[in-house]
Amino acid sequence: MGSLLQFMRLVGQLKRVPRTGWVYRNVAKPESVSDHMYRMAIMAMVTEDKTLNKERCIRLALVHDMAECIVGDIAPADNITKEEKHRREEDAMKHLTQLLSEDLKKEIYELWEEYEYQSSAEARFVKELDQCEMILQAFEYEELEKKPGRLQDFYDSTAGKFNHPEIVQLVSSINTERNTKIAAASNRDSASFE
Repeated sequence: MGSLLQFMRLVGQLKRVPRTGWVYRNVAKPESVSDHMYRMAIMAMVTEDKTLNKERCIRLALVHDMAECIVGDIAPADNITKEEKHRREEDAMKHLTQLLSEDLKKEIYELWEEYEYQSSAEARFVKELDQCEMILQAFEYEELEKKPGRLQDFYDSTAGKFNHPEIVQLVSSINTERNTKIAAASNRDSASFE
C-alpha cells in the first residue's frame, strides 16, 4: 500500500505545478497542471462524437500531463528539445507507473504513450482539446485582467491546428467572443483619445 500512497502523493503535486506559459506571461494566480487536465477531462466527457471512445478520451486527458508531477511543465520557451522533453517525461512515467500493480502500470503507461505518439483518433482528439483548453484559459485570463488581446501568442501557436468539428466550433465561439471584446476595448481606447 505504501507505493500506492507514493503514487498518489506524486500525482497530487500536479495541483501545485503551475502552467509555465502563464507564469512566463506574468498571469496572476496561474492555473495548475491538474486544473488544466480536469477541464480537459470534462471537455472529453461532453463530446457528442459517437465515433470516439469517450471513456478513453477522458482517461487520455487525465494521463497526458501526468509526468509533469516529476519533470514540471516544460514549455517551448524553456528551449528543451522535443526529444529531451520526451525522454524526461518517459522516465517520469516509468517511475510513476512502477509504483502501481502490473495491470495499472501497463494501462496508464500505454495511455500516456498513445497520447504521446498520437496513435489513435482519441489521442488526436485529446491533443486538440489540450490546445483548445489553453486558448479558452487565455481568453479567461484576458477577461480577468481586463486586457483583451494580451495573450495573442497562445492563439497564434494553435492557428490551423484544429480539425475536429466540435472543437472547430468551440474555437470559433471563443474567437468570436474574444474578438468582440477586443473590438470593444479598442473602441473605448480610441474614444478616450478624442
